[in-house]
Amino acid sequence: MTHDHDLVLRPTEAQISAALNPPPGRNGGDLVVETLAALGATTVFGLPGQHALGAFDALRRSDLRYIGLRVENNAGFAADAYGRITGEAAPLLLSTGPGALTSLAALQEAAAASAPVLAISSQIPTAGLGGGRHGYLHELPDQSASFRGVVKSVHTVRAQSQIPSAIEAAWTSALTVPHGPVWVEIPQDVLLAETSIPVVTGGDAFPEELPPRPELTAVAADLLSNAARPAVIAGGGVVRSDASGKLRQLAETLRAPVVTTPGGKGAFPWTHPLSLQSWIEDRHTTDFLEDADVLLVVGSGLGELSSNYHTFRPRGRVIQIEADLGKLEANHPALGIHADARLALQALLETVSPRKDEEAPERVREVLARVADRIAAQELTLEQDVLASVRRALPAGSPSFWDMTILAYWAWSAFDAKGPNLLHSAQGAGGLGYGFPAALGAAVADPTRPVLAVSGDGGALYSIAELATARQYDLNVTWLIVDDGGYGILREYMTDAFGQVTATELTRPDYVALAESFGVPGVRTTPETLADDLSKALGSPGPSVVVLPAVLRMFAPTHL
Repeated sequence: MTHDHDLVLRPTEAQISAALNPPPGRNGGDLVVETLAALGATTVFGLPGQHALGAFDALRRSDLRYIGLRVENNAGFAADAYGRITGEAAPLLLSTGPGALTSLAALQEAAAASAPVLAISSQIPTAGLGGGRHGYLHELPDQSASFRGVVKSVHTVRAQSQIPSAIEAAWTSALTVPHGPVWVEIPQDVLLAETSIPVVTGGDAFPEELPPRPELTAVAADLLSNAARPAVIAGGGVVRSDASGKLRQLAETLRAPVVTTPGGKGAFPWTHPLSLQSWIEDRHTTDFLEDADVLLVVGSGLGELSSNYHTFRPRGRVIQIEADLGKLEANHPALGIHADARLALQALLETVSPRKDEEAPERVREVLARVADRIAAQELTLEQDVLASVRRALPAGSPSFWDMTILAYWAWSAFDAKGPNLLHSAQGAGGLGYGFPAALGAAVADPTRPVLAVSGDGGALYSIAELATARQYDLNVTWLIVDDGGYGILREYMTDAFGQVTATELTRPDYVALAESFGVPGVRTTPETLADDLSKALGSPGPSVVVLPAVLRMFAPTHL
């Protein structure tokens, strides 16, 4: 009896000849880029360093497109966004020690957001591996240890013959749900040494699927079919698994209202009669979800933001579909289903019975009206007008990338993303500096549509060097910088907590003049002219900067 996995394709005579006579002048770096190309990669992000020069020299002999950023952390953010937009593993080439470590914050964000990033770093020479103190440049006792708590998997190469298999294993790991960043490290001497290993041509890496257990979906379907007041929380897992269509079909079958988390923005149509939108940080929404007799949570761990800062106390049965095993029932007891969101929703669609509930849309309207009244009572017209102006200016199919800034916190709750995989922020790990370099990565992934980046002046200073990257590659990104003279949200927090601020006020440059010094057009706008100025910038090819001097305020929290 022959099994499929016993079949081995016979090489052709041409393949045999090529393998026996590999081209001269190749090194270990060529094995890296050849493996990436064989796996289907077309674009590489990164920043060169002395130990990694073998890999960067090999790029010259490959068809891979290289996008070089100015700071390793920003290169990681760009790769993160490329992975989110394409669903492919985004290669990130880095050097040893300081170069590698500078990427850690970006890799933490990729891990939190399940973005597939394939980081490939150099290492000190092989003789230095193992923790001895040899005094090599960039030496760490155990470089990989710095990454084990951040990435999905770590792969250390010690010989050239290990390179193709190590990268293929990392690629599979990055693209197995939940997606995430992975780490491969290759010593300098292995990258630089000439190689007689044949050109890498095979690259079959098939990530394993994660289907739900059928006995669990049977119980979940029975609970949902017989619920009196079902409701759904849709998280980032719905977006990552491209399951928005299945979510809508299930919600309509069950007549179940849906709220999306910040990571799940766009997973459910904003204006749908069953849409509670994204006001998950509002007590009115929290009360509604607590009152559900069966609550379906898809692709969310119900973390801090998604649980209204852990004030959420469900009274009914909770069904949690989650691909990350560590998040399953981490915050609330549930019927835990460890599965990819798309496969689990499909299983439920095949087994649930339709419900009739003519009152569900009215209950949704009542919640949204109470939320609107609460916000209206706080006199936050400026903030709502600014957000509305951004929405008017941004084409419906264009993605936006938001730094950790007050306008982004508004966007999590109040911005219509117009579809899945279009609004992205750094809310996973919560680090500054994400918006602009991530938008650059998205523009590389899809140059056919303009991309918007949104930062505060504090976050903008983290990534200002990437204006050079935007200009060098002529990337179609418009960067909105809301300049309030400091770390605005921290200013609010400190004022509320201590009555005064410390370390929040910033001296900052003239952002318009600075952008123009990079050859990037800049304009200073006002809340009244923002929509027009932003629309013009987004409609012009290449990079641009729009600066809005404004002090925005957050809406009052309901969890305190």
